[in-house]
Amino acid sequence: MAKNDTRRRSLADAGLTVLAREGSRGLTHRAVDLEAGAPTGTTSNYFRSRDALVAGLVERIGERLAPTAQDLDRRASEVPSRALFADYVRDIVRRLTGDREVTIALFELRLESSRRPEVAAVLGAWQRAGFDGDVAFNSAAGLPGGRREIALFHYAIDGLLLDRLTTPIDPDTSTDDVIDDLVAGLLG
Repeated sequence: MAKNDTRRRSLADAGLTVLAREGSRGLTHRAVDLEAGAPTGTTSNYFRSRDALVAGLVERIGERLAPTAQDLDRRASEVPSRALFADYVRDIVRRLTGDREVTIALFELRLESSRRPEVAAVLGAWQRAGFDGDVAFNSAAGLPGGRREIALFHYAIDGLLLDRLTTPIDPDTSTDDVIDDLVAGLLG
């Protein structure tokens, strides 16, 4: 496997573009090469199989959607409150809607995971690690809500994102208002 990390990230980004635009069936090594403007065979040098490519895309999704250290530090220094929790949820939704292509690619992989156990294994491990990290962050920051509430927020945010990135059922209601209502409803 080739070792150039910059090229690997560039190819993964091209793969996410292909996945978001063409769907799971359009994701091929050749399509990624074309999107990246790379010579034929470049993607397969970095990601030997389709499973390796999918694993690389999942890794890159995590990198692109991760909060900045500054955001985490700022929230860690604030007094825990429902408002701070809502701010954190708003930031998650902002990152997911701000990088629309990556979020659509993630939804594509989630759909593919329902048909391919190997994708389910990679994606499921990544999702569970992220969920455990969210629970740990929430607990360490002293924010309201425990594991159950964080799970409910994940379910709600997934639905909200699917709605906002596709055909919204209520496009006139702001995303921030929806998040405020979710926080109030789930945290009481």
